Amino acid sequence: MSKAIRFHEYGGPEVLRYEEVDVGPPGRGEARIRHAAIGINFVDNYQRSGLYPVPLPAVAGNEGAGVVESVGTGVKHVKAGDRVAYGGGPPGAYSELRNIPADRLCILPGELSFEQGAAMMLKGLTVQYLVRRTFRVQAGDAVLFHAAAGGVGTIACQWLKEIGATVIGTAGSPEKCGEAIRNGAAHCIDYRAEDVVARVMEITNGEGVAVVYDSVGKDTFDASLECLRPFGMLVSFGNASGPVPPFDLGLLARHGSLFVTRPSLNSYAAKRSDLESMAAELFGIVRSGAVKIEIGRRYPLADAAQAQRDLEGRRTKGSSILIPGISV
Repeated sequence: MSKAIRFHEYGGPEVLRYEEVDVGPPGRGEARIRHAAIGINFVDNYQRSGLYPVPLPAVAGNEGAGVVESVGTGVKHVKAGDRVAYGGGPPGAYSELRNIPADRLCILPGELSFEQGAAMMLKGLTVQYLVRRTFRVQAGDAVLFHAAAGGVGTIACQWLKEIGATVIGTAGSPEKCGEAIRNGAAHCIDYRAEDVVARVMEITNGEGVAVVYDSVGKDTFDASLECLRPFGMLVSFGNASGPVPPFDLGLLARHGSLFVTRPSLNSYAAKRSDLESMAAELFGIVRSGAVKIEIGRRYPLADAAQAQRDLEGRRTKGSSILIPGISV
Protein backbone atom coordinates (compact mmCIF):
# COMPACT_ATOMS: atom_id res chain seq x y z
CA MET A 1 0.00 0.00 0.00
CA SER A 2 1.03 3.60 -0.64
CA LYS A 3 -0.03 6.94 0.85
CA ALA A 4 -1.88 9.48 -1.29
CA ILE A 5 -4.10 12.55 -1.01
CA ARG A 6 -7.57 11.79 -2.40
CA PHE A 7 -10.88 13.60 -2.61
CA HIS A 8 -14.22 11.80 -2.85
CA GLU A 9 -16.33 14.91 -3.40
CA TYR A 10 -15.79 18.44 -4.67
CA GLY A 11 -15.27 21.26 -2.20
CA GLY A 12 -12.68 23.22 -0.26
CA PRO A 13 -9.31 21.95 0.96
CA GLU A 14 -11.10 20.11 3.78
CA VAL A 15 -12.24 17.40 1.31
CA LEU A 16 -8.64 16.24 0.83
CA ARG A 17 -7.92 12.98 2.69
CA TYR A 18 -4.57 11.37 3.44
CA GLU A 19 -5.28 7.70 2.66
CA GLU A 20 -3.73 4.41 1.79
CA VAL A 21 -4.14 3.37 -1.84
CA ASP A 22 -3.28 0.18 -3.68
CA VAL A 23 -1.02 0.86 -6.68
CA GLY A 24 -0.88 -2.14 -8.94
CA PRO A 25 1.62 -2.86 -11.70
CA PRO A 26 1.73 -0.42 -14.60
CA GLY A 27 -0.54 -1.19 -17.52
CA ARG A 28 0.29 -1.04 -21.18
CA GLY A 29 1.94 2.30 -22.00
CA GLU A 30 2.31 3.20 -18.32
CA ALA A 31 5.21 3.66 -15.94
CA ARG A 32 5.15 3.34 -12.17
CA ILE A 33 7.12 6.08 -10.44
CA ARG A 34 8.04 6.72 -6.83
CA HIS A 35 7.83 10.44 -6.14
CA ALA A 36 10.68 12.31 -4.51
CA ALA A 37 8.90 15.68 -4.78
CA ILE A 38 5.48 16.89 -5.95
CA GLY A 39 4.46 20.26 -7.36
CA ILE A 40 1.53 22.33 -6.11
CA ASN A 41 -0.50 24.31 -8.67
CA PHE A 42 -3.77 26.21 -9.00
CA VAL A 43 -5.08 23.55 -11.39
CA ASP A 44 -5.01 21.14 -8.42
CA ASN A 45 -7.39 23.47 -6.58
CA TYR A 46 -9.62 23.85 -9.64
CA GLN A 47 -9.99 20.07 -9.92
CA ARG A 48 -10.64 19.65 -6.20
CA SER A 49 -13.32 22.38 -6.24
CA GLY A 50 -15.08 20.96 -9.31
CA LEU A 51 -14.29 23.95 -11.55
CA TYR A 52 -12.37 21.46 -13.70
CA PRO A 53 -14.30 18.21 -13.09
CA VAL A 54 -12.39 14.92 -12.81
CA PRO A 55 -13.72 11.40 -12.14
CA LEU A 56 -14.19 10.76 -8.40
CA PRO A 57 -12.65 9.59 -6.19
CA ALA A 58 -9.43 11.14 -7.44
CA VAL A 59 -5.86 11.45 -6.27
CA ALA A 60 -4.99 15.15 -6.49
CA GLY A 61 -2.02 16.72 -8.22
CA ASN A 62 -0.57 17.21 -11.69
CA GLU A 63 3.20 17.60 -11.34
CA GLY A 64 6.00 15.55 -9.85
CA ALA A 65 9.47 14.10 -10.07
CA GLY A 66 10.94 10.80 -8.99
CA VAL A 67 12.33 7.47 -10.14
CA VAL A 68 10.75 4.94 -12.48
CA GLU A 69 10.24 1.63 -10.65
CA SER A 70 8.79 -0.39 -13.51
CA VAL A 71 7.15 0.00 -16.91
CA GLY A 72 4.29 -1.68 -18.71
CA THR A 73 4.34 -3.27 -22.13
CA GLY A 74 5.01 -1.01 -25.09
CA VAL A 75 7.06 1.55 -23.14
CA LYS A 76 10.39 2.32 -24.80
CA HIS A 77 11.54 5.85 -23.91
CA VAL A 78 11.81 5.35 -20.11
CA LYS A 79 12.98 2.38 -18.06
CA ALA A 80 13.32 1.30 -14.44
CA GLY A 81 15.85 3.48 -12.63
CA ASP A 82 15.36 6.59 -14.78
CA ARG A 83 15.06 9.96 -13.08
CA VAL A 84 11.93 11.60 -14.51
CA ALA A 85 9.68 14.60 -14.11
CA TYR A 86 6.30 15.56 -15.53
CA GLY A 87 3.72 18.32 -15.59
CA GLY A 88 0.21 17.58 -16.81
CA GLY A 89 -1.46 14.35 -17.81
CA PRO A 90 -4.09 12.70 -15.60
CA PRO A 91 -4.18 13.80 -11.95
CA GLY A 92 -2.54 11.61 -9.33
CA ALA A 93 0.67 13.37 -8.29
CA TYR A 94 -0.14 13.82 -4.58
CA SER A 95 1.10 10.32 -3.83
CA GLU A 96 4.13 8.31 -2.82
CA LEU A 97 3.70 5.97 -5.77
CA ARG A 98 1.64 6.15 -8.96
CA ASN A 99 1.13 4.83 -12.45
CA ILE A 100 1.13 7.40 -15.24
CA PRO A 101 1.06 7.29 -19.04
CA ALA A 102 4.76 7.00 -19.82
CA ASP A 103 4.56 9.39 -22.77
CA ARG A 104 4.02 12.22 -20.26
CA LEU A 105 7.38 11.62 -18.58
CA CYS A 106 10.57 13.52 -19.38
CA ILE A 107 14.05 12.38 -18.41
CA LEU A 108 15.29 14.80 -15.74
CA PRO A 109 18.85 15.99 -16.50
CA GLY A 110 21.38 14.96 -13.87
CA GLU A 111 22.24 18.56 -13.07
CA LEU A 112 18.66 19.22 -11.89
CA SER A 113 17.31 18.00 -8.56
CA PHE A 114 14.00 16.23 -8.00
CA GLU A 115 12.80 19.31 -6.12
CA GLN A 116 13.61 21.53 -9.09
CA GLY A 117 11.85 19.10 -11.40
CA ALA A 118 8.71 19.03 -9.28
CA ALA A 119 8.73 22.81 -8.91
CA MET A 120 9.21 23.68 -12.56
CA MET A 121 7.63 21.21 -14.95
CA LEU A 122 4.01 22.32 -15.11
CA LYS A 123 4.87 25.98 -14.47
CA GLY A 124 7.93 26.04 -16.72
CA LEU A 125 6.22 24.24 -19.60
CA THR A 126 3.35 26.71 -19.19
CA VAL A 127 5.76 29.64 -19.50
CA GLN A 128 7.38 28.03 -22.54
CA TYR A 129 4.18 27.77 -24.52
CA LEU A 130 2.92 31.16 -23.33
CA VAL A 131 5.96 33.21 -24.34
CA ARG A 132 7.33 31.11 -27.23
CA ARG A 133 4.17 29.84 -28.93
CA THR A 134 0.86 31.45 -27.86
CA PHE A 135 2.35 34.92 -28.30
CA ARG A 136 5.98 34.73 -29.38
CA VAL A 137 7.50 37.58 -27.40
CA GLN A 138 10.28 39.52 -29.11
CA ALA A 139 13.05 41.69 -27.69
CA GLY A 140 11.65 45.14 -26.98
CA ASP A 141 8.04 44.03 -26.48
CA ALA A 142 6.23 45.47 -23.46
CA VAL A 143 4.52 42.65 -21.55
CA LEU A 144 2.11 42.71 -18.59
CA PHE A 145 2.26 39.60 -16.39
CA HIS A 146 -0.24 39.28 -13.55
CA ALA A 147 0.73 37.42 -10.35
CA ALA A 148 4.37 38.05 -11.19
CA ALA A 149 5.67 36.74 -7.85
CA GLY A 150 3.85 33.40 -8.09
CA GLY A 151 5.25 30.10 -9.32
CA VAL A 152 4.55 30.74 -13.01
CA GLY A 153 5.28 34.45 -12.75
CA THR A 154 8.68 33.93 -11.14
CA ILE A 155 9.80 31.76 -14.05
CA ALA A 156 8.15 34.01 -16.63
CA CYS A 157 9.82 37.22 -15.42
CA GLN A 158 13.26 35.61 -15.72
CA TRP A 159 12.56 34.07 -19.12
CA LEU A 160 11.07 37.28 -20.54
CA LYS A 161 14.04 39.30 -19.32
CA GLU A 162 16.36 36.84 -21.07
CA ILE A 163 14.38 37.37 -24.29
CA GLY A 164 14.78 41.12 -23.91
CA ALA A 165 11.17 42.10 -23.19
CA THR A 166 10.15 44.91 -20.87
CA VAL A 167 8.19 43.13 -18.16
CA ILE A 168 5.53 44.92 -16.14
CA GLY A 169 4.36 42.68 -13.31
CA THR A 170 1.51 42.92 -10.84
CA ALA A 171 1.56 41.58 -7.29
CA GLY A 172 -0.35 42.07 -4.04
CA SER A 173 2.25 43.69 -1.77
CA PRO A 174 5.46 45.73 -1.87
CA GLU A 175 7.37 42.62 -0.78
CA LYS A 176 6.01 40.56 -3.67
CA CYS A 177 6.67 43.42 -6.09
CA GLY A 178 10.26 43.41 -4.88
CA GLU A 179 10.44 39.68 -5.63
CA ALA A 180 9.14 40.24 -9.16
CA ILE A 181 11.69 42.96 -9.83
CA ARG A 182 14.51 40.80 -8.51
CA ASN A 183 13.37 38.12 -10.94
CA GLY A 184 13.51 40.37 -13.97
CA ALA A 185 10.44 42.62 -14.05
CA ALA A 186 11.36 46.17 -15.02
CA HIS A 187 8.31 47.47 -13.13
CA CYS A 188 5.84 45.93 -10.69
CA ILE A 189 2.44 47.34 -9.79
CA ASP A 190 0.96 46.69 -6.34
CA TYR A 191 -2.63 46.08 -7.43
CA ARG A 192 -3.90 46.61 -3.88
CA ALA A 193 -2.55 50.17 -3.77
CA GLU A 194 -2.29 51.34 -7.40
CA ASP A 195 -4.50 51.66 -10.49
CA VAL A 196 -3.09 48.98 -12.77
CA VAL A 197 -4.38 50.48 -16.04
CA ALA A 198 -3.19 53.99 -15.21
CA ARG A 199 0.27 52.75 -14.23
CA VAL A 200 0.63 50.60 -17.34
CA MET A 201 -0.26 53.54 -19.55
CA GLU A 202 2.15 55.76 -17.65
CA ILE A 203 4.98 53.24 -18.03
CA THR A 204 4.30 52.70 -21.75
CA ASN A 205 3.73 56.41 -22.54
CA GLY A 206 0.10 55.72 -23.36
CA GLU A 207 0.78 52.96 -25.90
CA GLY A 208 -0.22 49.92 -23.87
CA VAL A 209 1.44 46.50 -23.93
CA ALA A 210 1.75 43.96 -26.73
CA VAL A 211 0.44 41.08 -24.60
CA VAL A 212 -1.11 40.49 -21.18
CA TYR A 213 -0.64 37.12 -19.49
CA ASP A 214 -3.51 36.72 -17.03
CA SER A 215 -3.92 33.75 -14.68
CA VAL A 216 -6.16 35.67 -12.27
CA GLY A 217 -9.32 35.59 -14.37
CA LYS A 218 -12.53 37.36 -13.37
CA ASP A 219 -11.02 40.16 -11.25
CA THR A 220 -8.46 41.32 -13.83
CA PHE A 221 -10.07 40.59 -17.20
CA ASP A 222 -11.48 44.06 -17.92
CA ALA A 223 -8.33 45.86 -16.79
CA SER A 224 -6.20 43.50 -18.86
CA LEU A 225 -8.08 44.47 -22.03
CA GLU A 226 -7.62 48.16 -21.22
CA CYS A 227 -3.85 47.70 -20.88
CA LEU A 228 -3.39 46.39 -24.43
CA ARG A 229 -2.18 48.37 -27.41
CA PRO A 230 -4.22 48.07 -30.65
CA PHE A 231 -3.99 44.51 -32.07
CA GLY A 232 -2.61 43.29 -28.74
CA MET A 233 -3.38 39.88 -27.24
CA LEU A 234 -4.87 38.91 -23.90
CA VAL A 235 -3.74 35.41 -22.94
CA SER A 236 -6.11 34.19 -20.21
CA PHE A 237 -4.60 31.01 -18.78
CA GLY A 238 -6.07 30.69 -15.27
CA ASN A 239 -8.95 31.47 -12.92
CA ALA A 240 -7.43 32.25 -9.52
CA SER A 241 -10.23 34.74 -8.78
CA GLY A 242 -12.91 32.76 -10.60
CA PRO A 243 -13.78 32.12 -14.27
CA VAL A 244 -14.19 35.03 -16.68
CA PRO A 245 -17.92 35.56 -17.30
CA PRO A 246 -19.35 35.87 -20.81
CA PHE A 247 -18.50 39.21 -22.40
CA ASP A 248 -19.47 41.32 -25.40
CA LEU A 249 -17.11 40.61 -28.30
CA GLY A 250 -17.62 44.22 -29.34
CA LEU A 251 -15.24 45.15 -26.52
CA LEU A 252 -12.38 43.78 -28.58
CA ALA A 253 -13.21 46.10 -31.47
CA ARG A 254 -13.70 49.13 -29.22
CA HIS A 255 -10.31 48.61 -27.56
CA GLY A 256 -8.44 48.38 -30.88
CA SER A 257 -9.15 45.07 -32.65
CA LEU A 258 -7.76 42.96 -29.83
CA PHE A 259 -7.19 39.20 -29.62
CA VAL A 260 -8.17 36.96 -26.69
CA THR A 261 -7.14 33.33 -26.26
CA ARG A 262 -7.65 30.69 -23.57
CA PRO A 263 -4.81 28.17 -24.03
CA SER A 264 -3.94 25.08 -22.03
CA LEU A 265 -0.77 23.06 -21.51
CA ASN A 266 -2.59 19.84 -22.38
CA SER A 267 -3.29 21.17 -25.87
CA TYR A 268 0.19 22.49 -26.54
CA ALA A 269 1.92 19.36 -25.19
CA ALA A 270 -0.55 16.78 -26.52
CA LYS A 271 1.96 15.40 -29.03
CA ARG A 272 4.98 13.62 -27.59
CA SER A 273 7.26 15.45 -30.03
CA ASP A 274 5.95 18.83 -28.83
CA LEU A 275 6.36 17.86 -25.17
CA GLU A 276 9.95 16.80 -25.79
CA SER A 277 10.88 20.02 -27.59
CA MET A 278 9.17 22.16 -24.95
CA ALA A 279 10.94 20.32 -22.12
CA ALA A 280 14.29 20.57 -23.90
CA GLU A 281 13.94 24.36 -24.13
CA LEU A 282 12.87 24.57 -20.48
CA PHE A 283 15.75 22.38 -19.26
CA GLY A 284 18.17 24.37 -21.39
CA ILE A 285 17.26 27.76 -20.01
CA VAL A 286 17.33 26.47 -16.42
CA ARG A 287 20.68 24.75 -16.91
CA SER A 288 22.09 27.97 -18.42
CA GLY A 289 21.30 29.84 -15.19
CA ALA A 290 19.10 32.41 -16.93
CA VAL A 291 16.05 30.96 -15.12
CA LYS A 292 16.43 29.87 -11.50
CA ILE A 293 13.74 27.75 -9.86
CA GLU A 294 12.72 29.27 -6.54
CA ILE A 295 11.12 26.93 -4.01
CA GLY A 296 9.25 29.05 -1.52
CA ARG A 297 7.84 26.36 0.79
CA ARG A 298 8.09 22.62 1.36
CA TYR A 299 5.22 20.71 2.97
CA PRO A 300 4.84 17.08 4.06
CA LEU A 301 2.52 15.19 1.71
CA ALA A 302 0.01 14.86 4.57
CA ASP A 303 -0.23 18.69 4.73
CA ALA A 304 -1.57 19.07 1.20
CA ALA A 305 -4.78 20.75 2.39
CA GLN A 306 -2.82 23.49 4.15
CA ALA A 307 -0.63 23.92 1.10
CA GLN A 308 -3.70 24.50 -1.06
CA ARG A 309 -5.11 26.96 1.50
CA ASP A 310 -1.88 28.92 1.41
CA LEU A 311 -1.90 28.98 -2.39
CA GLU A 312 -5.52 30.15 -2.55
CA GLY A 313 -4.81 32.77 0.11
CA ARG A 314 -1.87 34.08 -1.93
CA ARG A 315 0.44 33.45 0.99
CA THR A 316 3.10 31.81 -1.17
CA LYS A 317 5.86 33.04 -3.44
CA GLY A 318 7.71 31.11 -6.08
CA SER A 319 6.90 27.41 -6.25
CA SER A 320 5.66 25.26 -3.36
CA ILE A 321 6.19 21.52 -3.22
CA LEU A 322 5.10 18.45 -1.24
CA ILE A 323 7.69 15.97 -0.01
CA PRO A 324 6.60 12.36 0.63
CA GLY A 325 8.15 10.80 3.70
CA ILE A 326 8.91 13.92 5.75
CA SER A 327 7.13 14.26 9.08
CA VAL A 328 4.01 16.33 9.62
